[in-house]
Amino acid sequence: MTAHASVDRSGSAPGDTGGGWYGWVVFAGVMMMMLGAFHAMAGLVALFKDDYFLVTERGLVVTTDYTTWGWVHLLLGVLLAVAGGALLTGATWARVVAVVVAMTSAVVNLAFLAAYPLWSAIMIAVDVLIIYAVTARRGSYAEWR
Repeated sequence: MTAHASVDRSGSAPGDTGGGWYGWVVFAGVMMMMLGAFHAMAGLVALFKDDYFLVTERGLVVTTDYTTWGWVHLLLGVLLAVAGGALLTGATWARVVAVVVAMTSAVVNLAFLAAYPLWSAIMIAVDVLIIYAVTARRGSYAEWR
């Protein structure tokens, strides 16, 4: 006689981590922490070596000095890393925060695109991956009903 584990509506056995959904959330948390480090690096470059960028402050979408941009990137980087860590702990509220912070990051990078095009484009792509990883519904259509 074989013992069968009971399966809940989502198709997961008791004690299961949630299959693909769990993997995507862990992916999003790790990517947020990495993106936070990228933002911090961009912020430190803006603070200490503002002649590194391709355009002057006047060439940016939002005309402000690179010191301000540096602080924006640095603070957003810390926020991303903390939210990514919270997402890894499994906090439900962290999913909402992850989406809001990733959207904010994408907008900031869009405004910073002229100064550092390739870097900003990569960071926007990572933001989109994070939003997808946290919000996309997993499972079959029948589970939605």
